[in-house]
Amino acid sequence: MTPKPICIIGAGPAGLAMARACVVRGLAYDQYDANTDVGGLWDIEQDGSPMYESAHFISSKTQSGFDGLPMPEDFPDYPSHSQILTYIRAFADLWGLRKNINFKTRVTDIEKLSQGGWRITLHTGETREYTALVCATGANWHPRMPEFEGTFDGELRHSSTYRSPEEFEGKRVLIVGAGNSGVDIACDAAQRAKAAFMSVRRGYHFIPKHLWGKPSDVVTSTGPRLPLWLNRIVFGAVLKMYVGDVTRLGLPKPDHKLLETHPILNTQVLHYLQHGDLLAKADVARLDGKEVVFKDGTSEEIDLVLCATGYNQVQPYARSYFRYEGGRPNLYMQLFSREHENLFAPSFVETNSGAFKLFDVMGFAIAHYVQDQINGHARAEKMAAMIKTDHPDLTGGIKFVASDRHSSYFDSHAWQSHMKRLFKQIGWTLPTDEPSVMSPSPMRSEFPVDPLPVAAE
Repeated sequence: MTPKPICIIGAGPAGLAMARACVVRGLAYDQYDANTDVGGLWDIEQDGSPMYESAHFISSKTQSGFDGLPMPEDFPDYPSHSQILTYIRAFADLWGLRKNINFKTRVTDIEKLSQGGWRITLHTGETREYTALVCATGANWHPRMPEFEGTFDGELRHSSTYRSPEEFEGKRVLIVGAGNSGVDIACDAAQRAKAAFMSVRRGYHFIPKHLWGKPSDVVTSTGPRLPLWLNRIVFGAVLKMYVGDVTRLGLPKPDHKLLETHPILNTQVLHYLQHGDLLAKADVARLDGKEVVFKDGTSEEIDLVLCATGYNQVQPYARSYFRYEGGRPNLYMQLFSREHENLFAPSFVETNSGAFKLFDVMGFAIAHYVQDQINGHARAEKMAAMIKTDHPDLTGGIKFVASDRHSSYFDSHAWQSHMKRLFKQIGWTLPTDEPSVMSPSPMRSEFPVDPLPVAAE
């Protein structure tokens, strides 16, 4: 039997976008997922999911979603995790993607073959071979825990284990980290904990989710495209008006210019700081029995330390095929392995916009490339050369902070602009230029409130 050319590992948003690209381009593929249904980390019921009850999409609905399938108008500006899961499953149903997915099937190992192609090993011990391997298992499954000095008598765990505000009842809670998940969870703690604290290592710019009654990303995407220096002046003035000086709330002054870190879209946390329901603390110095001692010399008695300190972007089944820098894989266009032919990773996206539409472009880039190889088209050789030699500047002129998270970070506008030029140069078709993708969908206009039922096994 001739092996199918593409293996997709993972059935979250990136994996499904890849599968849709294969369907549109007429490429045979197999897909594997360890869970019981599609959705990836957006399925709060799946083991290891980092989702929590109060989680909402950080991008607004009109700036997110798969090409050709806008989110329903009756969704709120920032949909909940359950609504996003419903949307993802509706996308899978619309394109009939479940039939090619092997659910409850883990890929435990991959091997590059000397004659070309890849061999995968399943948890059952079975092996299968493919021309190309797409690792779409996501970037938020392997928690990164800090190492603290001292010992702690209370409960210490990562935010990936957190689900419900009920966990904070009657406790003195410390949230370590002020990323988007950290501030969300800190707000939960402010409402339900006996006392709530948030330890912040560096200062951040807090961006409101709404400006003038519209989602912030709608305002910035529909307005004029300004030079970076002018954008900072204008947007900085807006933040000064909407947010003010956060240092008066005990938060450190930002140690970087606006836009140089992943945006923190949350001003609700400032509300709780303003009302004293949440207290800002310095970086943790050490743990001391029942107390946490901070670097400013203060200390607090704490029952639960919850570390919202991010994730390592590792894929245990991939051995050492990915070259990591700062805990992030170094990839061409954050997608193509430069060292290993036909090894792709579309779900390692670290950028300042929604990811779903980027997944669509990534999926079509992979599908075109593999299809050109199969057909012996000269475009494949041209693309292979670019993967090894092209080093585009994807920062958009922004000097991102020197941190592990930002080691592979890119500006979304710069990435999309370069990808469009690449597609045009190579001679490929963008998903937005595919009639079957952008034609009106036959799907109902309204989704159910609850996620769609799991497909029958």
